Amino acid sequence: MSTALVWLRRDLRLFDHAALFHALKHHDCVIPVFIFDRDILDPLPRADRRVAFIHATLAELKAELVACASELVVRHGQPTTAIPALAREFGATAVYANRDYEPAAIARDAEVAARLAALEIGFETFKDQVIFEQDEIRTKTGGMYSVFTPYKRAWLAKLDDFYVRAYPVRQYAHRLALLPPQPWPSLSELGFEPDEAPALPAGCSGGETLFNDFCTRLDRYHETRDFPGIKGPSYLSVHLRFGTVSIRELAAHAWRQGGAGAETWLSELCWRDFYQQILWHRPDVAGHAFRPEYDALPFPNDPALFAAWCEGRTGYPIVDAAMRQLNRTGYMHNRLRMIVASFLVKDLLVDWRWGERYFAEKLLDFDLAANNGGWQWAASTGCDAQPYFRIFNPVTQSEKFDPDGRFIRRYCRELSALGPDAIHAPWLAHPIGLREAGVRLGTDYPWPVVDHAKQRELALALFKRSGH
Repeated sequence: MSTALVWLRRDLRLFDHAALFHALKHHDCVIPVFIFDRDILDPLPRADRRVAFIHATLAELKAELVACASELVVRHGQPTTAIPALAREFGATAVYANRDYEPAAIARDAEVAARLAALEIGFETFKDQVIFEQDEIRTKTGGMYSVFTPYKRAWLAKLDDFYVRAYPVRQYAHRLALLPPQPWPSLSELGFEPDEAPALPAGCSGGETLFNDFCTRLDRYHETRDFPGIKGPSYLSVHLRFGTVSIRELAAHAWRQGGAGAETWLSELCWRDFYQQILWHRPDVAGHAFRPEYDALPFPNDPALFAAWCEGRTGYPIVDAAMRQLNRTGYMHNRLRMIVASFLVKDLLVDWRWGERYFAEKLLDFDLAANNGGWQWAASTGCDAQPYFRIFNPVTQSEKFDPDGRFIRRYCRELSALGPDAIHAPWLAHPIGLREAGVRLGTDYPWPVVDHAKQRELALALFKRSGH
């Protein structure tokens, strides 16, 4: 009887799972395993929401396996030693996993594969977290796409039923290993604190609930997605990040439903693949500008301005509300991510890498490829056809996408009594109106830390001085 391990990583589900399907199909006994990776976890703050989300998700997955008379095997350590040790412990002849495209993960998997090979144990990996991976979408000359629009055309042209077909895991579920109860570490035993007020439901049940709800709103997605004060997004980004939903199921639904809302959402799913293929082709973008000529722009990098941005006290309400949402919940609306990124780089003149690192620490749905791609897009250092003089005006963005100030009032409560004519730029409001709303600038709410018009000119000059 042959035994295989399935190493779960960013694919925390038991349905439509490529590695699990192939392991079950080719082996008599399959054991799902998860490693709480100390190389990733040890540097994190002790109240990291992502660890709490993963722990809750794994608890649900463990219960599902126990209901099948199987178990989830969990360890806390370094995967490079833990996976070979588990393979020896259970007498596995192979380890199956779904591919990860981040540079550190690629290096980790190469080391695991080498250590397994030394034990004469196979290591098989599969595509699972994207529709098209690596160089499956290529230009006519065989190269990578560096601009999204032509990539999207090629992506849509190649999309068919084969690429969104689900893996029928259930028909082989009887091959899951019959195991006795396995140790289950608590969050505190892992060194972490629980998330007292989770912003989004965890586990596959949480992903299913959010997806079902979004399906009722999908037809209007193209009209609602940019407005943070209303329920427009799918809120599935964290579930896509940790694989508690299937990208194939989501893409198939949007592709088959059609219509403006579904087409817009399918385009957003395509962006995920685009940034993953950029990272795979150009791993140097992790830490460096996609365009090398912009890698050493002379940003002043004022630490006081950066701190004001991080803490949501820049004096620009839409920016401050967005940052407070991030700090409080671990989530930020996508339109707001663009606004605050542009503001940090082109108003505060702070290197995009500072903001990228802050998002990496705070975002529940942090994904290296998407986070890096988004920041470089905002900073005009990435793979984008628009030139560097695209600079968002935070006031006009606020007026356009939060016209009534509903979102601002939710997170900047000190401004809640201001009307829509004043809430976007309180420093321009009439003193009587401020007094009646109980707002004292400089005391209750800060004056703007910079003047947007002046900073815009400084940002343009910074790029021009660099000779670009």
